[in-house]
Amino acid sequence: MKTVTVPTRARTLNALLKQAHRRNVVLESADGERFVLASIADWEGFDVGNSSDFAAEVRLTARNKKLAQRMADRRKEDKSHPRVSVEQVRRELGIE
Repeated sequence: MKTVTVPTRARTLNALLKQAHRRNVVLESADGERFVLASIADWEGFDVGNSSDFAAEVRLTARNKKLAQRMADRRKEDKSHPRVSVEQVRRELGIE
């Protein structure tokens, strides 16, 4: 992924960024191709390498202590939010 800094004089683009700060925006080009502009303020990325060797990528990922800690934290968070099955949702909504 590439990061591009938007200059303050780019008024239209800055207006779109302001909108995306409040709510995600779908941008559609003249040829109909669509893109999503969304805030990733809470996004956290992890660099695990760029090898074309999948086994090497797995080894690098397994050694990534920051990623491992984040995953452990997410497992703890998940326990505080019980999961609901699709079947249960259907029953509750009366869509069986």
